[in-house]
Amino acid sequence: MLGLPSIPAFCLRPRDLRRGAVLTMAFLAAVGTGAYTGCWDREERAAVAAVPAGAPTAEGPRETGTADREAVARAVAEAVAEGKSGKKAAQEVVSRSGDRWGTVYDQGEYAAFAEGLDGHWTGVGVWAGRAPDGMIKIDKVQPGSPAARAGLRAGDRLLSVDGHAVTGLAVPDVVALLRGDAGTPVVLNLSRDGADLTETVRREQLKTEPVTVRQRPDGVTVIKVASFTRGSGDRVKAAVKAAPPGEGVVLDLRGNPGGLVTEAVTTASAFLDGGLVATYDVRGDQRVLYAAEGGDTSRPLVALVDGGTMSAAELVAGALQDRGRAVAVGSRTFGKGSVQMPTELPDGSVAELTVGTYRTPAGRSLDGGGITPDVPAGERVEERAVTVLGGLGVGP
Repeated sequence: MLGLPSIPAFCLRPRDLRRGAVLTMAFLAAVGTGAYTGCWDREERAAVAAVPAGAPTAEGPRETGTADREAVARAVAEAVAEGKSGKKAAQEVVSRSGDRWGTVYDQGEYAAFAEGLDGHWTGVGVWAGRAPDGMIKIDKVQPGSPAARAGLRAGDRLLSVDGHAVTGLAVPDVVALLRGDAGTPVVLNLSRDGADLTETVRREQLKTEPVTVRQRPDGVTVIKVASFTRGSGDRVKAAVKAAPPGEGVVLDLRGNPGGLVTEAVTTASAFLDGGLVATYDVRGDQRVLYAAEGGDTSRPLVALVDGGTMSAAELVAGALQDRGRAVAVGSRTFGKGSVQMPTELPDGSVAELTVGTYRTPAGRSLDGGGITPDVPAGERVEERAVTVLGGLGVGP
């Protein structure tokens, strides 16, 4: 989903590439084929966000296993020397390691993922994930996209892409098949209500608005953050400053698959005056993320969350909840909080391996359990949020 420049190859010994301190919590979690092929998440969905090699990302929930970087690099070097696929060799090592969220990208895939950091990508406009029956399903179709014009629907099962069967493939691999140059056709074989159908669509340059703001008649400002792409944090800050004085804010993080951790921290900073946002470890080395000073600490705030709230979005919700800054309303979040460190391999491909976990200011792990809302809510969640704001002294 992102569009990083191509990564130069290096010799046989793997090393972390220090290309900036940008942290990301991958969307690859209903990151599916979503936004960036329109996609987001690895197994259940596919996170369409990637980061510069060497910068940690957050995925999860995952097993405790993780692949050894040097073992992966050796396997790639040996495969390349024998004229075999280095990516496939790396995937086999990662698979055997028990790191269920570990992923290997070739150079083109990694560069394509980088596109989404700016909210732009080339694809057909679907979010895909893995259904309970193991098949690849379409979770969402972007309005106005090639997929929408072709009549694709949420719930459709994807059987093959350009003749390549996708059942059993990891979601990122399906995403890679859906990507390509703008204007090129892609043939999709699908199943809907037991009937097979085939659609040919043309890939396009697509974009999304990660932050939308609307003012309710009762004066409450609703800030919807669909994903943490570049610039989303500053947009949230601007929306908070523009909100009517004394009125409450609803920060809607439902369905947010994550994104850049730096943008998540900036978003949390809109409501905090410095202090801890999260801690994380990289191979045992403890690190911290702090909010910037000067945020709005007095305006009543509710954070809306659900099972589609993942990764960086959980980091924000957990920080605001632990710091007593927001009341979380909705349902339990997904629980994606493992830290991964992308490492370039001898053939130029990139392996993303688990190296640690994120924790909230109170020390809660984001991985596995997710964030439990303070106020559970099913239907009419936004109305419930406004009621909560009323209890905080604002609202109708």
